[in-house]
Amino acid sequence: MPLYDYKCTKCNHIFEVKQRITEKPLKECPKCGGKVNRLISAAGIVFKGSGFHVTDYKKKTKSEKKVKESKPKEIKSSAKDSSPTPSK
Repeated sequence: MPLYDYKCTKCNHIFEVKQRITEKPLKECPKCGGKVNRLISAAGIVFKGSGFHVTDYKKKTKSEKKVKESKPKEIKSSAKDSSPTPSK
């Protein structure tokens, strides 16, 4: 359910109310009983996953580059390199 901000025109009290989208806006202040107006506010943005500039194209810091460079490379051994065990 979305949060809606309201401001009283009489006492300037600002409050927020959790309401369903289908509910009608409030008309009176819970503090003084004056008329309230619904305020327009920006929605919160959450960047999750790939596909965003923040996660995909962010410049790496020096410490991130050093950590990446200092990781040892994995050496894969193939069947050709292993010596056969002598049979009895």
